[in-house]
Amino acid sequence: MAWSNMFSYFSFQNFHRIFQGRVRSAEMGTHTIKSHGTKVARDHILDWLILMLLVLIEVILYVIHPFYRFVGRDMMTDLKYPVKEDTVPAWSVPMYAVLLPVAVFLLFYIRRKDVYDLHHSILGLLFSVLITAVITDAIKNAVGRPRPDFFWRCFPDGNELYNRWGNAVCHGRESDIREGHKSFPSGHTSWSFAGLGFLSIYLSGKIKAFDQKGHVAKLCIVFFPLLIASLVGISRVDDYGHHWQDVFAGGLLGLVVAAFCYAQLFPPPYNDEGNSIFTLTSCRVRSASSGHVRRWGPYEYFRALEESRSNTNSGESVNELDVQPMSLAVVSQQVRKHGNEFAALEDLESGRR
Repeated sequence: MAWSNMFSYFSFQNFHRIFQGRVRSAEMGTHTIKSHGTKVARDHILDWLILMLLVLIEVILYVIHPFYRFVGRDMMTDLKYPVKEDTVPAWSVPMYAVLLPVAVFLLFYIRRKDVYDLHHSILGLLFSVLITAVITDAIKNAVGRPRPDFFWRCFPDGNELYNRWGNAVCHGRESDIREGHKSFPSGHTSWSFAGLGFLSIYLSGKIKAFDQKGHVAKLCIVFFPLLIASLVGISRVDDYGHHWQDVFAGGLLGLVVAAFCYAQLFPPPYNDEGNSIFTLTSCRVRSASSGHVRRWGPYEYFRALEESRSNTNSGESVNELDVQPMSLAVVSQQVRKHGNEFAALEDLESGRR
């Protein structure tokens, strides 16, 4: 009877259950849109509502009139640059600052099947761009700095007119005059660095640019989005739409906001284990992901992975408790079977026989 119980423990069905548990552990790191998309969206519904609020605030800031700063005759000397067409049209900024990074995020999702990474990268990107847009337009309206081509916006026919205090009395189109007071900081530049800067930091984590192996090619990939953003900023100076200070401030603003938004959702890209808090989890993932350490996922990915492992370990503990009664039964049966032999041996030692 004991041997039959032991054989049943090492039977094919039991090994099949153990193998299935290991397969579930190996597949634990996969979180697709189908399996976890609804949960992720539900957990972050408040964040998406805040994004909608930021969109509304940005629309309001865009349509309101900026502060009309005093512009005297002497100041017009530096504001007589010609009006030119934008080298980078305003409609194209969301294309390369938002849609291009989203396309890169989708490529990584197709490869890794991690909905946490896809959702958090898109969420972080949109927060980066919208927060930057709100701050940029708020400063534009508050400062009201004239653009380098303000003279021709104010006096399109070249006939200057000033009031008794020496302030320019513009007679150009109202829309041109309003936009002429929105020089600081550069919106093109801030949007570019907010979107492409976030993409640059994201790529530095995904390709492990700071793995201390000295691969310069990885740095080229990281700097490429920043180069595009820089060229956009330079084009704004070349088109006489902004002063160089406007471009510098816009680039700095966008990059700082992008770094903060990335740090809110992802571990630092230079951290060897992705996140010091989840170092133990990252070590465990080595065995659960066929030797591939997914160090560069968002914080929530590591938390979900730890929860999955905890649930799996709880199930394995229950299986071990089920085995214990069987082992006790085997020992009890062995004691009953050999009970007479143990009693005879005891009588012999005591001199009864």
